[in-house]
Amino acid sequence: MAYLTLKDINKIYPNGFHAVHNFNLDIERGEFIVFVGPSGCGKSTTLRMIAGLENISKGDFMIDGRRVNELGPREREVAMVFQSYALYPHMSVYDNMSFGLSLQGVDEDVIEEKVLATAKVLGLTDYLDRKPRELSGGQRQRVAVGRAIIRKVGIFLMDEPLSNLDAKQRVTMRSEITQIHRETGATTIYVTHDQTEAMTMADRIVVMKDGYIQQVGKPYDLYFNPVNMFVAGFIGEPPMNFIKARVKDGRFEVGSNTVILTDFADKAVADRFEGRTVVFGFRPEHAVLVGDKAPADSITLKCKVELTELLGDNTNVYVDIEGISAILKIDPHDTPEMDSEICFAVPYGHIYLFDDETEQRVELH
Repeated sequence: MAYLTLKDINKIYPNGFHAVHNFNLDIERGEFIVFVGPSGCGKSTTLRMIAGLENISKGDFMIDGRRVNELGPREREVAMVFQSYALYPHMSVYDNMSFGLSLQGVDEDVIEEKVLATAKVLGLTDYLDRKPRELSGGQRQRVAVGRAIIRKVGIFLMDEPLSNLDAKQRVTMRSEITQIHRETGATTIYVTHDQTEAMTMADRIVVMKDGYIQQVGKPYDLYFNPVNMFVAGFIGEPPMNFIKARVKDGRFEVGSNTVILTDFADKAVADRFEGRTVVFGFRPEHAVLVGDKAPADSITLKCKVELTELLGDNTNVYVDIEGISAILKIDPHDTPEMDSEICFAVPYGHIYLFDDETEQRVELH
């Protein structure tokens, strides 16, 4: 039996807005689960239902086999870290971290021992007498995390905890939160709109859109085996390139480039989409710059360079394929000139095909 079970969870507000639809998920003890998706997709609402801060309209939420729909946050024994830190501004770091234990009537000697041990883990030992206003954003976030983990609960809930930090602080806090998760062994559910956080931190990712789960899986699976165009376009930076084309006589045209469908897909796939529109997809990093001669087991497309972005470890090349836009991610030493005509190849093994009507991924073989 899973440690946490969300079965047919729905959230419907009094005005009739249906925020979460039939959410089903089993979470094992000790897992690090990330809910990811654009703003308004229902991820924070789902987290708040798990925390007991929002009522569940329909469905069952179980912790260790026990239905807890009607229990409050304290009875569920969860600890939550908010985007806004939610620290008490008039209290010192020590008092912020110890406040929850004091309410529980824990002995002062035990509280001091726990606060000092937690502060050491989070690098806050030298800041225990300071007020939140005297700390940086990263330090305030550490205090918020420390206040949660000091309670030694089994479930941590984090709602976009890094969104107020700068880029460098986010990288540091990502690794610190991951390390804390490993040390505590607690079950963690983390909400973010940042797919980089999801990919680097999660054991499994739940991708959401418009209140529905789109796909659940390990980061590798979501990246290389997306079930639909939304997941394929949301996971990955830069996003996957999508090119619409109509299939005729088993082939389709990308500008003046002709692509033969049966070169990389079974004939049954070509027959299924004959006379229909398909979406051809490939990731920017799978494009390889080539000369006029097409390499084996690849498709080759001609295009014009519109813009280049040198990022250090790679260059993003924005190209125009006779009216169709795409992004290539290439070695910076191979950065082409602006407005130049180039050719790039995509190996057959890195080609994706989607049904234009359903946006579902099509199995090629």
